Amino acid sequence: MHVLITADTVGGVWTYTRELVSALIRKGHRITLVSFGKLPCTTQIAWMQGLPRLDYRPTPYALEWMQDSAEDIKLSVKYVQEVIAEVRPDLLHFNQYAYGAIETSLPKIVVAHSDVVSWWIGVKREEPPSTDWMKWYRETVCTGLAGADVVISPSQWMMGNVTKYYLQPVRGQVIYNGRDPALFDPNTQKKKQVLSIGRLWDEAKQVSLLTKRLQELPVLIVGSREHPDKVLSAEGLESTAPGVTFCEQQSEQQISKLFAEASIYAACSCYEPFGLALVEAALSRCALIANDILSLRELWGDAAYYFSTNDAGSLAEAIRRLGSDGELCQAYAQRAYQHAQRNFTSDQMIRVYEQLYGALVAQEAAA
Repeated sequence: MHVLITADTVGGVWTYTRELVSALIRKGHRITLVSFGKLPCTTQIAWMQGLPRLDYRPTPYALEWMQDSAEDIKLSVKYVQEVIAEVRPDLLHFNQYAYGAIETSLPKIVVAHSDVVSWWIGVKREEPPSTDWMKWYRETVCTGLAGADVVISPSQWMMGNVTKYYLQPVRGQVIYNGRDPALFDPNTQKKKQVLSIGRLWDEAKQVSLLTKRLQELPVLIVGSREHPDKVLSAEGLESTAPGVTFCEQQSEQQISKLFAEASIYAACSCYEPFGLALVEAALSRCALIANDILSLRELWGDAAYYFSTNDAGSLAEAIRRLGSDGELCQAYAQRAYQHAQRNFTSDQMIRVYEQLYGALVAQEAAA
């Protein structure tokens, strides 16, 4: 089967895309991959080396959630249409909303990874302002969702947001994201330290909660300060963060080592439709301390240790509790590891996608 997939290079969707594309190619499929947001750096595309049947086309076109992106979206829609006409795939898998509106007889999947409206409400606790750009964005999302044969989301919570803020998809399906367990080390001797990974410019990641109290274990926060849309800063966090070390983005090997060594992973997000970093931490056998929000409760159940919603004091107490009780910490680490192995591996994700692809292509052939 030949699948055209779109992706972006500025967030977790790129990691998801890597797992999806790599596994599909291992299964014998042919992939045309088109990316947006910004041109990738060399390290971002290292995983493509030696992959057969992959036609990769990077572009710098802006993403629909970026301010003033309407003209770029118009140009990128035209570009995607030209690629479709050139390569003639069997199926279209869009990881952005706008391309769902492309007129074609080919089956179209649109994946709702996240969106601006639910992000805004989750972070700001209010409706986003009714600007011209926001009106354009809502219309773009609705039109793209309406044009999809199937809308996918990585959690029931995120599918609920799609229905609540945009429209009821003609057909919706939840497919959990997955990671390859072979990329992570669950057996290294752990250090008594806390790891948290999150873009420092993204309010939703809320890593600042770790800086508001004195923590009883050393804390390492890894994340980029540079906003992909506008250059914003996250200055000032260090001044109130004794015992907290900040680190810019790391290589894949460095991140894997940090996961392997950390005994605890702190998931502080107030908005998290899925959260691949939690899966990576769990597959590294870290105990998960998670913000008590609906999406993380849905995804992790009793495999995580929760702190009171957005409460820095409760987070500090959770770190103290697991940090002072080695058996409890190891028990939660094992729970998280087993839960991730059961629910969030790339093999499980690909199995469901392959079934869906096959059904859609067969349906189109019979029409």
